[in-house]
Amino acid sequence: MNAVELQNLSYAYGSLRAVEDVTLTVEAGEVVAVLGPNGAGKSTTLLMLLGLLPPRTGTVRLFGDSPRTAVAAGRVAAMPQAGGLLPRSTVGDLLRFLHEVYPHPMPVAEALGLADLTGLAGRTVERLSGGQAQRLRFAMALVGRPDLLILDEPTAALDVESRRAFWAAMRRYADQGRTVLFSTHYLQEADANADRIVVLDRGRVIADGTAAEVKRRVGVRTVSVAAQEHDYSVLPGVAAVEHLPERVVMTSTDSDATVLALAAAGLLRDLEVAGAGLEEAYLTLTRLTNSEA
Repeated sequence: MNAVELQNLSYAYGSLRAVEDVTLTVEAGEVVAVLGPNGAGKSTTLLMLLGLLPPRTGTVRLFGDSPRTAVAAGRVAAMPQAGGLLPRSTVGDLLRFLHEVYPHPMPVAEALGLADLTGLAGRTVERLSGGQAQRLRFAMALVGRPDLLILDEPTAALDVESRRAFWAAMRRYADQGRTVLFSTHYLQEADANADRIVVLDRGRVIADGTAAEVKRRVGVRTVSVAAQEHDYSVLPGVAAVEHLPERVVMTSTDSDATVLALAAAGLLRDLEVAGAGLEEAYLTLTRLTNSEA
């Protein structure tokens, strides 16, 4: 049975169409990243998925049931970006309270271990670091042992070390065969942690596949050379330019044409050509969508 089935889902805020005809299926056990620029429709889609917004058109099914039924059965949990921590409460207090709410919860000690919070059960929320507080929100979401965990920008504002610890905790939970659906602006996180990438832009799905498939779809490569005075953006095939201290890195949809133009302009110094990463593929996809709008 599929964990998530969205069929022709749409939503509008007045005259603004936030989500437009989204159809998406997530198999049980998948870890799926939802990417997209601000205003792409990511958060609105997740709210409809959780049953917190009624779709204008289309249907949402979670494990074959309505969102309300799946959530009430404890099969679905969500982790917000912020909030949800009661002042003067301890880590253990919050988890023990939620443990009593769900029909089939995991032991509090297990939730603490999965979220890398063992030893902090007696600490009040005011004394938690930003990374620890975010891992507590994660523990609060998973203590009910949900089959589907939804994370909306889970590592926003965390430092590098805290993000690494969070994703290690998420992977420990996903390795139990659970389904995880998360949105993020950190493309490296999506590339490293997701089995599958879904890219939204202007309320529509514009790409869906593994990270490797998304990269191959756009056919872009990176071309880099030693930096010289020149307007690299006008070269054929160049879709984006990044200026580093001593190098220029170009995202190109036609690397052969770009290299030939560099040679003709006398700019072919210390050339490197490589396959595009997820970030370059993502930027190319969203630029193509905007140019077609």
